[in-house]
Amino acid sequence: MIKQLQQLGADELIVVDGGSDDGTLELLQQSGLRWISSEAGRARQMNAGAEQCESDILFFMHADTIISSTHVLAVKEVMVSPEYVGGRFDVRLSGTHPAFALIGWMINLRSRLSRISTGDQCQFVRRKSFEKIGGFADLPLMEDVALSRVLKREGKIACLRQKVITSSRRWERSGILRTVLLMWKLRLLFWLGWPADQLALIYRQAR
Repeated sequence: MIKQLQQLGADELIVVDGGSDDGTLELLQQSGLRWISSEAGRARQMNAGAEQCESDILFFMHADTIISSTHVLAVKEVMVSPEYVGGRFDVRLSGTHPAFALIGWMINLRSRLSRISTGDQCQFVRRKSFEKIGGFADLPLMEDVALSRVLKREGKIACLRQKVITSSRRWERSGILRTVLLMWKLRLLFWLGWPADQLALIYRQAR
């Protein structure tokens, strides 16, 4: 993954470690990449990285997602237009099971219709818009959906059809149908106003 990051051609690249104990810190220390440590939690880690970044466009990538320099270029090209406040990519799951193609298609269609995206889709946003809405809400789960909800009120959302590849590990580990139903349940409960900490508990218990 470190080699992949080094080849992206991003104007700035910041890796945020949330207290890992699996040897990641040692790899980062030897990599030559710019990295920082923060409190654990995706929202906190991404906010910490954004605070250190000076670029006008912020691009958020999870550790289990694969992109290339063409994705970085696509963001730069679309964000030339000032009408866009942010966006996301289509997604493809890494596994070979035929169901993964259908799941990816459903995720992409839902996101295109709703303008709501998840972190697996590599969300990007203008810094001024990100700061205006207060960044990622300090939630243990659904911080990406919460950001999307608020961001789309600020302007147009770019739904790029180029695909990023994200890990299918959670579907393979917990079962495809079980995981799909769990994700639908969590989204519905979030939409109904359930607290994110309760949703995070449900998610952890189901894993």
